[in-house]
Amino acid sequence: MSNEINLEVLETGQSPPPPYSGWQAKIAEYFEFEFYKTNFRTEIFAGITTFMTMAYILVVNPIILSDAIFLETPKDLFAELVIATGVSAAVGTLIMALYAKYPFVTMPGMGLNAYFAYSVVIGLGFSWRLALAAVFVEGLIFIAMTVTDIRRHLIVAIPSSIKIATTAGIGLFIAYIGLAGDPKIGGAGLIVANPATKTAFGSFRQFPTIIAFLGIFIASAFVVRRIKGALLWGILSTSLLGWIVGAAAWPKGLVQIPPLPVHLFGEAVKGVTGINATNWVDFLAVLLVFLFVDIFDTIGTLSGLASQAGYLDEEGQIPRANEVLMSDAIATTAGAIMGSSTVVTAVESASGIAEGGRSGFTALVAGILFIVSMFFIPLFEAIPAFATTPALVITGVLMLSSVTGIRWGDMGEAIPAFLTIFLIPLTYSIAAGLSVGMITYPIIKSMQGKAHEVPVVTWILAAVFVARLVFMTIRFG
Repeated sequence: MSNEINLEVLETGQSPPPPYSGWQAKIAEYFEFEFYKTNFRTEIFAGITTFMTMAYILVVNPIILSDAIFLETPKDLFAELVIATGVSAAVGTLIMALYAKYPFVTMPGMGLNAYFAYSVVIGLGFSWRLALAAVFVEGLIFIAMTVTDIRRHLIVAIPSSIKIATTAGIGLFIAYIGLAGDPKIGGAGLIVANPATKTAFGSFRQFPTIIAFLGIFIASAFVVRRIKGALLWGILSTSLLGWIVGAAAWPKGLVQIPPLPVHLFGEAVKGVTGINATNWVDFLAVLLVFLFVDIFDTIGTLSGLASQAGYLDEEGQIPRANEVLMSDAIATTAGAIMGSSTVVTAVESASGIAEGGRSGFTALVAGILFIVSMFFIPLFEAIPAFATTPALVITGVLMLSSVTGIRWGDMGEAIPAFLTIFLIPLTYSIAAGLSVGMITYPIIKSMQGKAHEVPVVTWILAAVFVARLVFMTIRFG
């Protein structure tokens, strides 16, 4: 028997789970510790690691969404947005833990929150309530698509190169947002507008720009040294530097009873009543972008995480895929009701998986930590916008790394992918890049004489995006 155990350890790199009794045995049985060859210590440490890796969203998401909400509601809703972010992440993560039983965590998606704030609310002039309504409806559609199994089947028909390109383009978009911004109001200012060259490198005459630049090196040091929670530590270190030199005010406290999100809760449902004859076309276009980008992001993330953890079956499918997708869909719906942009399955889940997390108990630990973290709002409120630049840049790097999966030697794949990646940040619109990519893909493949490789549903999606461009042209000229 001892020889069998030793062989198992050599093959898996993990020790077999110890025997448990009482309530521990029931938990271990529910989360299948024996099947996954894991234990409480491994799962708890993996959950803490995952939370530390993604806790930066409690700072970044409220800052991004505040830019949109403040235009229409000039109140300081940062604390409420922290609650909306934390509750959204916790709800989805706990459902993922208890229902899907995977070590995947959820949080408001980076890129989708930027699209919500800068493209939809600021760019299109949408009310933030109407934008939340689009997220809410998206969540309901995803629930319906998951129940009917449509969402899982739709995944197969979407070109992988466009999935990858969208992820990469969003990464560049996120980094661009982090590097830009007016330093006079706390932005990094490393990229500034220029009438001659469109954009240019900023000036180091102001502290926010200097500190944001230094923060990139600080966060990079944490990342390359594989420090747990590198992005969060990067934000906190950059903030500390800003507080010391007086570029930002020190925290007024550390712990606070979380306020109820009274100005945000339920506004998504009210926003649905704002759909009318003059904006329904724009609403539909925004809704479709939320739908497609979320599909691409979630499926790409799930495929990568499942492969990393060794969950894929002989056919390359994820067992209990619909349970994962349902958890994600419910999280998006609940997040919209709380007042947050689209919630997605987070790629940061990979950090916990790398630490040995294999069961839903890892996600359970991370979800509980999200709830606890909401008592530290005074600390989050004091973090300046320029301190999030390092996290946004590093996130961009991680998302851009996916481009290696594109077949660059096949121009039928490369051209649509390049246009998608290139146009998302430069048009300041995920929708624009995604539209061009989806439209050009079937056309260029047909020019190659490979029209038979393009699924019918891809042509349908391309037609939808053509209709969107036509509507946008008629609506905005």
